[in-house]
Amino acid sequence: MEHSDVLLELKDIVKTFPGVKALDHAQLRVRAGTVHALMGENGAGKSTLMKCLFGIYRKDEGTILLEGKEVDFKTTKEAMENGVAMVHQELNQALKRSVLDNLWLGRYPTTGIMVNEKKMREDTKAIFDELEIDVDMDQKMSELPVSKRQMVEIAKAVSYNSKIIIFDEPTSSLTEAEVEHLFKIINMLRDRGCGIVYISHKMAEILRISDEVTVMRDGQWVATEPAAELDNAKLIKLMVGRELSNQFPPKTNEPGEVVLEVEGLTGQYNMLKDVSFKARKSEILGFAGLDSSGRTETLESIFGVATRHSGTIRLNGKEVSNKSSKQSLEAGFALVTEERRATGIFGIRSILDNTVIASLKKYLVHGLWLNNGAMKEATQWGIDAMATKTPSQETKIRSLSGGNQQKVILARWLLTKPQVLMLDEPTRGIDVGAKYEIYQLIIDQAKAGTTVLMVSSEMPELLGVCDRIVVMSGGRVAGEVDAKNTTQEEILTLAAKYV
Repeated sequence: MEHSDVLLELKDIVKTFPGVKALDHAQLRVRAGTVHALMGENGAGKSTLMKCLFGIYRKDEGTILLEGKEVDFKTTKEAMENGVAMVHQELNQALKRSVLDNLWLGRYPTTGIMVNEKKMREDTKAIFDELEIDVDMDQKMSELPVSKRQMVEIAKAVSYNSKIIIFDEPTSSLTEAEVEHLFKIINMLRDRGCGIVYISHKMAEILRISDEVTVMRDGQWVATEPAAELDNAKLIKLMVGRELSNQFPPKTNEPGEVVLEVEGLTGQYNMLKDVSFKARKSEILGFAGLDSSGRTETLESIFGVATRHSGTIRLNGKEVSNKSSKQSLEAGFALVTEERRATGIFGIRSILDNTVIASLKKYLVHGLWLNNGAMKEATQWGIDAMATKTPSQETKIRSLSGGNQQKVILARWLLTKPQVLMLDEPTRGIDVGAKYEIYQLIIDQAKAGTTVLMVSSEMPELLGVCDRIVVMSGGRVAGEVDAKNTTQEEILTLAAKYV
């Protein structure tokens, strides 16, 4: 590799958190005008490495060279002013402010002491036009869907004339059309000579868009290869250090009698129309469909967090009202949401707090105080059962990787011993190795008698884990298929039925 076209070089980066060596002499070299994918299991150190570059974390050891000059950014502002930008998986934006404010906060163009609004609008329009971004610059951020908010973040990176742009799991909540638009923008930035660092778990995407791929494992550099010489099997072997020939555990659950009956579910404020289905004891029932087909809304309506206009839910033949999450929990339902960060975790609380929060009643002694020993025991069960990587039960959950946060949330809901466990995208943003562990847990739960309802955008996952699949389209049930005897084509055809 020519040293002259190396835009960014990270050498021997070490970062230690209490009890965990997150980065162990990690390396990365990014050339100008290339897309460089960064891959590895959850907790491999990918995001940590980028946060050390971007000024969110301070590295303990190592050297960062940008265009041959050593840099060590103390803040994200300093990183951006020097041409390094990062589009995060979990967007941190000023939601109450307009799109325009979010783009220029902290650096409004001025004439004398006045903000030059005309210049600000012209510059924004020029960037939006160039990137073909269709967003109203006066709209409040909170009113935009995640995909549009992400486009604003990309526009912001471009407005800084960034040389290096890091994308951290950028497609985890995008539709296929939005992914295509994103790739178009990334290719445009690459052709301009930017160095793009692309973090993702989606192998097909990585192989399609990258020029080079660096794989990390346990905080260390494992390999850097041209993307053209890699395939799924090679990547998995590099990432997990073993061959995952079977992506899914063997199915050991055997569905029994019908325990859950949902009839005529229609939403008050969402598009659900007359959704009806039945689910059996020990069954894993999948929900497929395109984005905004009503999959998530179905689970939210059953759990009482979305208002129903009409419809009945029966568990073991008895009607349950499930008007709120509290009622639903008491009736034996649990819901693991897709948006972990917004609706799942209590970021500043410990692993222990996050694990026992939904089943505190169990640990009350004489209704007066909490039995700390029992809570610790339950938390340890969760950590062991999920193989969660954490220094201790007292660690704040927000310092864990995405996959490990997901495991803590799963443990939380399993401790409520639900009869019906509802999972919305349970493996979103999680690597191959951790996915296998979560599939195993789901199958074990079903084997133990739990009825599992599972929404997923990943077709192979639904086919590999579920017994039956309900296909949603335009807020309605478009059909039901047997997971063993169906094909991706049949599911997609049904998914497009009412679009």
